[in-house]
Amino acid sequence: MNTRQIAANRDAVRRRVLLTLKKYSYLIAMVPLVLPPLLLAAGQATDLVNLFSWGVPVVVFGIIPVLDLLLGKDSLNPDEEVDVPRMNGEAFYRFITLGWVVAFAALQVWSMLELASGTFSVVGGIGWIVSVGIVGGLGINVAHELIHKDGKLETRAGGFLLSLVCYAGFKVEHLRGHHVHVSTPEDASSSRYNQSLYEFLPQAYVRNFLNAWKLEAQRLQRKGYSALSWRNELIWWYGISAAVFAGFTLTFGWLGAVFFLGQSFIAFTLLEIVNYLEHYGLHRRKLENGRYERTTPEHSWNSNYFLTNVFLFQLQRHSDHHAYAKRRYPVLRHHDVAPQLPAGYSTMIVLALFPALWKKVMNPRVEAYYAGEEHQLAS
Repeated sequence: MNTRQIAANRDAVRRRVLLTLKKYSYLIAMVPLVLPPLLLAAGQATDLVNLFSWGVPVVVFGIIPVLDLLLGKDSLNPDEEVDVPRMNGEAFYRFITLGWVVAFAALQVWSMLELASGTFSVVGGIGWIVSVGIVGGLGINVAHELIHKDGKLETRAGGFLLSLVCYAGFKVEHLRGHHVHVSTPEDASSSRYNQSLYEFLPQAYVRNFLNAWKLEAQRLQRKGYSALSWRNELIWWYGISAAVFAGFTLTFGWLGAVFFLGQSFIAFTLLEIVNYLEHYGLHRRKLENGRYERTTPEHSWNSNYFLTNVFLFQLQRHSDHHAYAKRRYPVLRHHDVAPQLPAGYSTMIVLALFPALWKKVMNPRVEAYYAGEEHQLAS
Protein backbone atom coordinates (compact mmCIF):
# COMPACT_ATOMS: atom_id res chain seq x y z
CA MET A 1 0.00 0.00 0.00
CA ASN A 2 1.54 3.31 -1.08
CA THR A 3 1.52 6.61 0.80
CA ARG A 4 -1.45 7.97 -1.17
CA GLN A 5 -3.60 4.94 -0.34
CA ILE A 6 -2.66 5.13 3.35
CA ALA A 7 -3.65 8.81 3.41
CA ALA A 8 -6.94 8.03 1.63
CA ASN A 9 -7.77 5.27 4.11
CA ARG A 10 -6.93 7.55 7.02
CA ASP A 11 -9.22 10.27 5.61
CA ALA A 12 -12.03 7.74 5.11
CA VAL A 13 -11.75 6.51 8.69
CA ARG A 14 -11.67 10.06 10.02
CA ARG A 15 -14.72 11.04 7.96
CA ARG A 16 -16.63 7.95 9.13
CA VAL A 17 -15.86 8.73 12.79
CA LEU A 18 -16.91 12.37 12.40
CA LEU A 19 -20.12 11.42 10.58
CA THR A 20 -20.96 8.96 13.36
CA LEU A 21 -20.44 11.65 16.00
CA LYS A 22 -22.55 14.04 13.97
CA LYS A 23 -25.28 11.40 13.62
CA TYR A 24 -25.92 11.34 17.34
CA SER A 25 -25.49 15.10 17.55
CA TYR A 26 -28.86 15.40 15.78
CA LEU A 27 -30.42 14.44 19.10
CA ILE A 28 -29.72 18.09 19.97
CA ALA A 29 -32.64 18.90 17.66
CA MET A 30 -34.92 17.29 20.25
CA VAL A 31 -33.84 19.80 22.93
CA PRO A 32 -36.56 22.39 22.07
CA LEU A 33 -39.20 19.82 23.03
CA VAL A 34 -37.87 19.51 26.57
CA LEU A 35 -37.05 23.18 27.08
CA PRO A 36 -40.55 24.24 28.30
CA PRO A 37 -40.81 21.56 31.01
CA LEU A 38 -37.21 22.11 32.10
CA LEU A 39 -37.68 25.87 32.27
CA LEU A 40 -40.95 25.45 34.15
CA ALA A 41 -39.23 23.20 36.69
CA ALA A 42 -36.43 25.75 37.07
CA GLY A 43 -38.97 28.53 37.54
CA GLN A 44 -40.85 26.61 40.19
CA ALA A 45 -37.63 25.73 42.01
CA THR A 46 -36.55 29.39 42.15
CA ASP A 47 -40.04 30.90 42.51
CA LEU A 48 -39.44 32.74 39.20
CA VAL A 49 -42.00 30.94 37.05
CA ASN A 50 -43.10 34.04 35.15
CA LEU A 51 -39.51 34.93 34.30
CA PHE A 52 -38.57 31.42 33.19
CA SER A 53 -41.71 31.24 31.00
CA TRP A 54 -39.76 33.49 28.60
CA GLY A 55 -36.82 31.11 28.63
CA VAL A 56 -37.12 29.53 25.18
CA PRO A 57 -36.38 32.75 23.23
CA VAL A 58 -33.48 33.43 25.62
CA VAL A 59 -32.00 30.00 24.90
CA VAL A 60 -32.66 29.97 21.15
CA PHE A 61 -31.68 33.57 20.38
CA GLY A 62 -29.28 34.30 23.22
CA ILE A 63 -27.39 31.24 24.40
CA ILE A 64 -27.23 29.29 21.13
CA PRO A 65 -25.57 32.12 19.15
CA VAL A 66 -22.81 32.26 21.76
CA LEU A 67 -22.35 28.48 21.67
CA ASP A 68 -22.32 28.66 17.86
CA LEU A 69 -19.27 30.91 17.97
CA LEU A 70 -17.54 28.72 20.53
CA LEU A 71 -18.16 25.43 18.71
CA GLY A 72 -17.33 26.81 15.26
CA LYS A 73 -18.13 25.58 11.79
CA ASP A 74 -18.56 22.19 10.13
CA SER A 75 -17.95 21.82 6.40
CA LEU A 76 -17.68 18.02 6.36
CA ASN A 77 -19.48 16.36 3.44
CA PRO A 78 -20.36 12.66 3.25
CA ASP A 79 -18.82 10.61 0.46
CA GLU A 80 -21.40 10.22 -2.31
CA GLU A 81 -20.54 6.59 -3.09
CA VAL A 82 -19.71 5.24 0.36
CA ASP A 83 -21.59 7.28 2.96
CA VAL A 84 -24.73 8.61 1.28
CA PRO A 85 -26.37 5.25 0.39
CA ARG A 86 -25.70 3.94 3.90
CA MET A 87 -26.98 7.09 5.61
CA ASN A 88 -30.11 7.25 3.45
CA GLY A 89 -30.99 3.75 4.61
CA GLU A 90 -30.58 4.36 8.34
CA ALA A 91 -33.89 4.47 10.22
CA PHE A 92 -32.33 6.56 12.99
CA TYR A 93 -32.61 9.77 10.96
CA ARG A 94 -36.29 9.20 10.17
CA PHE A 95 -37.07 8.14 13.73
CA ILE A 96 -35.96 11.53 15.05
CA THR A 97 -38.13 13.59 12.69
CA LEU A 98 -41.22 11.39 13.05
CA GLY A 99 -40.75 11.28 16.81
CA TRP A 100 -40.60 15.07 16.82
CA VAL A 101 -44.17 15.23 15.47
CA VAL A 102 -45.60 13.01 18.21
CA ALA A 103 -43.66 14.80 20.94
CA PHE A 104 -44.76 18.24 19.78
CA ALA A 105 -48.44 17.25 19.78
CA ALA A 106 -48.02 16.05 23.37
CA LEU A 107 -46.12 19.22 24.31
CA GLN A 108 -48.96 21.39 22.99
CA VAL A 109 -51.54 19.67 25.16
CA TRP A 110 -49.31 19.69 28.25
CA SER A 111 -48.41 23.36 27.73
CA MET A 112 -52.09 24.30 27.52
CA LEU A 113 -52.84 22.41 30.72
CA GLU A 114 -50.08 24.31 32.50
CA LEU A 115 -51.38 27.63 31.19
CA ALA A 116 -54.93 26.82 32.27
CA SER A 117 -53.80 25.76 35.74
CA GLY A 118 -53.13 29.36 36.73
CA THR A 119 -49.39 28.87 37.03
CA PHE A 120 -48.56 32.13 35.25
CA SER A 121 -49.39 35.81 35.52
CA VAL A 122 -50.57 37.62 32.37
CA VAL A 123 -47.01 38.51 31.42
CA GLY A 124 -45.83 35.01 32.25
CA GLY A 125 -48.65 33.51 30.19
CA ILE A 126 -47.66 35.61 27.19
CA GLY A 127 -44.08 34.41 27.59
CA TRP A 128 -45.30 30.83 27.79
CA ILE A 129 -47.25 31.19 24.51
CA VAL A 130 -44.24 32.81 22.83
CA SER A 131 -41.98 30.00 24.06
CA VAL A 132 -44.29 27.25 22.82
CA GLY A 133 -44.69 29.15 19.54
CA ILE A 134 -40.93 29.22 18.99
CA VAL A 135 -40.82 25.46 19.55
CA GLY A 136 -43.61 25.20 16.98
CA GLY A 137 -41.60 27.31 14.56
CA LEU A 138 -38.72 24.87 14.92
CA GLY A 139 -41.32 22.17 14.33
CA ILE A 140 -42.17 23.72 10.97
CA ASN A 141 -38.57 23.04 10.04
CA VAL A 142 -39.14 19.37 10.90
CA ALA A 143 -42.32 19.42 8.79
CA HIS A 144 -40.27 20.95 5.98
CA GLU A 145 -37.95 17.95 6.02
CA LEU A 146 -40.87 15.51 6.05
CA ILE A 147 -43.00 17.02 3.26
CA HIS A 148 -40.11 16.78 0.82
CA LYS A 149 -40.04 12.99 1.06
CA ASP A 150 -41.92 10.50 -1.12
CA GLY A 151 -43.31 8.17 1.56
CA LYS A 152 -46.88 8.81 2.70
CA LEU A 153 -46.04 8.42 6.39
CA GLU A 154 -43.48 11.22 6.32
CA THR A 155 -45.45 13.60 4.11
CA ARG A 156 -48.63 13.12 6.15
CA ALA A 157 -46.75 13.55 9.41
CA GLY A 158 -45.35 16.81 8.01
CA GLY A 159 -48.83 17.97 7.03
CA PHE A 160 -50.18 17.11 10.48
CA LEU A 161 -47.40 19.05 12.20
CA LEU A 162 -48.13 22.07 10.00
CA SER A 163 -51.81 21.79 10.94
CA LEU A 164 -50.88 22.12 14.61
CA VAL A 165 -49.57 25.62 13.87
CA CYS A 166 -52.27 26.62 11.35
CA TYR A 167 -49.84 26.77 8.40
CA ALA A 168 -50.85 23.81 6.26
CA GLY A 169 -50.66 25.89 3.10
CA PHE A 170 -46.88 25.67 3.41
CA LYS A 171 -47.07 22.00 2.40
CA VAL A 172 -48.48 22.96 -1.00
CA GLU A 173 -46.96 26.38 -1.64
CA HIS A 174 -43.43 25.45 -0.59
CA LEU A 175 -43.20 22.40 -2.85
CA ARG A 176 -45.08 23.69 -5.90
CA GLY A 177 -44.50 27.41 -5.56
CA HIS A 178 -41.33 28.31 -3.69
CA HIS A 179 -39.15 25.57 -5.14
CA VAL A 180 -40.26 26.49 -8.66
CA HIS A 181 -39.94 30.27 -8.39
CA VAL A 182 -37.27 30.64 -5.70
CA SER A 183 -35.10 33.75 -6.01
CA THR A 184 -37.37 35.37 -8.60
CA PRO A 185 -39.93 38.20 -8.25
CA GLU A 186 -42.70 35.59 -8.59
CA ASP A 187 -41.80 34.00 -5.26
CA ALA A 188 -43.42 35.39 -2.11
CA SER A 189 -40.87 33.60 0.06
CA SER A 190 -37.77 35.22 -1.49
CA SER A 191 -36.95 38.63 -0.07
CA ARG A 192 -35.63 41.34 -2.37
CA TYR A 193 -32.49 43.41 -2.01
CA ASN A 194 -33.02 46.31 0.43
CA GLN A 195 -36.43 44.98 1.51
CA SER A 196 -36.93 45.09 5.26
CA LEU A 197 -38.34 42.18 7.23
CA TYR A 198 -41.41 44.24 8.08
CA GLU A 199 -42.11 44.89 4.39
CA PHE A 200 -41.60 41.22 3.63
CA LEU A 201 -43.77 39.60 6.31
CA PRO A 202 -47.25 40.90 5.31
CA GLN A 203 -46.80 39.87 1.68
CA ALA A 204 -45.46 36.47 2.76
CA TYR A 205 -48.45 35.76 4.99
CA VAL A 206 -51.03 36.71 2.36
CA ARG A 207 -49.39 35.57 -0.87
CA ASN A 208 -48.30 32.21 0.47
CA PHE A 209 -51.78 31.45 1.82
CA LEU A 210 -53.56 32.48 -1.38
CA ASN A 211 -50.99 30.84 -3.63
CA ALA A 212 -51.36 27.52 -1.83
CA TRP A 213 -55.09 27.46 -2.58
CA LYS A 214 -54.46 28.56 -6.16
CA LEU A 215 -51.90 25.82 -6.75
CA GLU A 216 -54.12 23.14 -5.22
CA ALA A 217 -57.10 24.32 -7.29
CA GLN A 218 -54.98 24.11 -10.46
CA ARG A 219 -53.88 20.58 -9.56
CA LEU A 220 -57.47 19.45 -9.08
CA GLN A 221 -58.71 21.19 -12.21
CA ARG A 222 -56.11 19.37 -14.29
CA LYS A 223 -57.62 16.14 -12.99
CA GLY A 224 -61.16 17.30 -13.65
CA TYR A 225 -62.14 17.99 -10.04
CA SER A 226 -63.56 21.05 -8.33
CA ALA A 227 -61.36 23.11 -6.04
CA LEU A 228 -63.89 22.39 -3.28
CA SER A 229 -63.61 18.65 -3.81
CA TRP A 230 -62.85 16.39 -0.85
CA ARG A 231 -59.65 15.63 -2.75
CA ASN A 232 -58.36 19.11 -1.90
CA GLU A 233 -55.69 18.32 0.67
CA LEU A 234 -55.80 21.84 2.12
CA ILE A 235 -59.37 21.30 3.24
CA TRP A 236 -58.24 18.26 5.23
CA TRP A 237 -55.18 19.93 6.76
CA TYR A 238 -56.98 23.13 7.68
CA GLY A 239 -59.83 20.96 8.91
CA ILE A 240 -57.41 19.44 11.42
CA SER A 241 -56.37 22.95 12.48
CA ALA A 242 -60.02 23.89 12.96
CA ALA A 243 -60.71 20.73 14.94
CA VAL A 244 -57.74 21.31 17.27
CA PHE A 245 -58.76 24.95 17.70
CA ALA A 246 -62.30 23.88 18.54
CA GLY A 247 -61.01 21.27 20.98
CA PHE A 248 -58.84 23.79 22.85
CA THR A 249 -61.64 26.39 22.86
CA LEU A 250 -64.35 24.03 24.08
CA THR A 251 -62.09 22.61 26.77
CA PHE A 252 -60.35 25.75 28.00
CA GLY A 253 -62.57 28.58 26.76
CA TRP A 254 -61.13 31.84 25.46
CA LEU A 255 -57.72 30.99 26.96
CA GLY A 256 -57.52 27.85 24.82
CA ALA A 257 -58.34 29.86 21.69
CA VAL A 258 -55.72 32.50 22.52
CA PHE A 259 -53.10 29.84 23.25
CA PHE A 260 -53.64 27.89 20.03
CA LEU A 261 -53.82 30.93 17.73
CA GLY A 262 -51.01 32.74 19.57
CA GLN A 263 -48.49 29.91 19.42
CA SER A 264 -49.45 29.32 15.77
CA PHE A 265 -48.79 32.97 14.89
CA ILE A 266 -45.38 32.92 16.57
CA ALA A 267 -44.52 29.62 14.84
CA PHE A 268 -45.33 30.63 11.27
CA THR A 269 -43.86 34.10 11.77
CA LEU A 270 -40.58 32.45 12.77
CA LEU A 271 -40.78 30.39 9.57
CA GLU A 272 -41.26 33.49 7.43
CA ILE A 273 -38.36 35.26 9.13
CA VAL A 274 -36.19 32.28 8.19
CA ASN A 275 -37.54 32.49 4.62
CA TYR A 276 -36.57 36.17 4.61
CA LEU A 277 -32.93 35.50 5.44
CA GLU A 278 -32.47 32.36 3.32
CA HIS A 279 -32.63 34.12 -0.06
CA TYR A 280 -32.24 37.81 0.77
CA GLY A 281 -31.20 39.79 -2.30
CA LEU A 282 -30.25 36.73 -4.36
CA HIS A 283 -31.82 36.52 -7.80
CA ARG A 284 -31.73 33.93 -10.52
CA ARG A 285 -30.53 35.88 -13.52
CA LYS A 286 -32.98 36.38 -16.36
CA LEU A 287 -31.72 34.86 -19.60
CA GLU A 288 -32.08 36.26 -23.12
CA ASN A 289 -35.02 33.93 -23.79
CA GLY A 290 -36.93 35.51 -20.91
CA ARG A 291 -36.58 32.53 -18.59
CA TYR A 292 -34.67 32.39 -15.34
CA GLU A 293 -31.46 30.45 -14.96
CA ARG A 294 -31.65 27.05 -13.28
CA THR A 295 -31.62 27.01 -9.48
CA THR A 296 -28.10 26.33 -8.21
CA PRO A 297 -26.39 26.37 -4.79
CA GLU A 298 -25.55 30.02 -5.44
CA HIS A 299 -29.16 31.13 -4.99
CA SER A 300 -29.46 30.50 -1.24
CA TRP A 301 -27.50 31.77 1.74
CA ASN A 302 -25.62 29.07 3.61
CA SER A 303 -24.25 28.82 7.12
CA ASN A 304 -21.97 26.09 8.39
CA TYR A 305 -22.08 26.75 12.11
CA PHE A 306 -22.18 23.30 13.67
CA LEU A 307 -24.61 23.78 16.54
CA THR A 308 -27.39 25.52 14.64
CA ASN A 309 -26.93 23.06 11.79
CA VAL A 310 -27.67 20.01 13.92
CA PHE A 311 -30.27 21.99 15.90
CA LEU A 312 -32.13 22.69 12.62
CA PHE A 313 -31.57 19.37 10.82
CA GLN A 314 -29.05 21.06 8.50
CA LEU A 315 -31.57 23.60 7.21
CA GLN A 316 -28.64 26.00 6.99
CA ARG A 317 -27.21 23.94 4.14
CA HIS A 318 -30.05 25.48 2.20
CA SER A 319 -28.16 25.81 -1.06
CA ASP A 320 -27.82 22.06 -1.48
CA HIS A 321 -31.45 21.60 -0.46
CA HIS A 322 -32.70 23.88 -3.24
CA ALA A 323 -30.42 22.39 -5.83
CA TYR A 324 -31.31 18.81 -4.78
CA ALA A 325 -34.61 19.02 -2.89
CA LYS A 326 -35.05 15.29 -2.24
CA ARG A 327 -31.80 14.86 -0.32
CA ARG A 328 -32.33 13.91 3.32
CA TYR A 329 -31.00 16.26 5.95
CA PRO A 330 -27.97 14.18 7.07
CA VAL A 331 -26.51 14.05 3.54
CA LEU A 332 -26.93 17.73 2.63
CA ARG A 333 -23.60 19.15 1.51
CA HIS A 334 -21.57 22.31 1.93
CA HIS A 335 -20.80 24.10 -1.36
CA ASP A 336 -17.89 26.53 -1.54
CA VAL A 337 -19.67 28.49 -4.31
CA ALA A 338 -22.70 29.19 -2.11
CA PRO A 339 -22.84 32.64 -0.49
CA GLN A 340 -22.21 32.37 3.24
CA LEU A 341 -24.02 34.11 6.08
CA PRO A 342 -21.77 35.71 8.68
CA ALA A 343 -23.45 33.75 11.51
CA GLY A 344 -25.93 30.96 12.21
CA TYR A 345 -29.68 31.33 11.80
CA SER A 346 -30.30 32.07 15.49
CA THR A 347 -28.10 35.15 15.23
CA MET A 348 -29.36 36.19 11.80
CA ILE A 349 -33.01 36.03 12.91
CA VAL A 350 -32.28 38.55 15.66
CA LEU A 351 -30.35 40.71 13.19
CA ALA A 352 -33.29 40.71 10.77
CA LEU A 353 -35.49 42.29 13.45
CA PHE A 354 -33.40 45.48 13.11
CA PRO A 355 -33.56 46.51 9.43
CA ALA A 356 -30.84 49.16 9.54
CA LEU A 357 -28.38 46.76 11.14
CA TRP A 358 -29.44 43.93 8.82
CA LYS A 359 -28.82 46.04 5.71
CA LYS A 360 -25.50 47.24 7.04
CA VAL A 361 -24.33 43.65 7.42
CA MET A 362 -26.02 41.97 4.45
CA ASN A 363 -26.24 44.57 1.66
CA PRO A 364 -22.46 44.68 1.06
CA ARG A 365 -22.49 40.89 0.74
CA VAL A 366 -25.28 41.00 -1.83
CA GLU A 367 -23.55 43.81 -3.73
CA ALA A 368 -20.31 41.82 -3.81
CA TYR A 369 -22.22 38.85 -5.22
CA TYR A 370 -23.52 41.00 -8.11
CA ALA A 371 -20.34 43.01 -8.68
CA GLY A 372 -20.23 44.02 -12.34
CA GLU A 373 -23.93 43.39 -12.93
CA GLU A 374 -25.56 45.76 -10.48
CA HIS A 375 -28.72 45.91 -12.57
CA GLN A 376 -29.59 42.53 -11.05
CA LEU A 377 -30.10 44.25 -7.68
CA ALA A 378 -33.25 45.90 -9.02
CA SER A 379 -34.72 42.59 -10.23
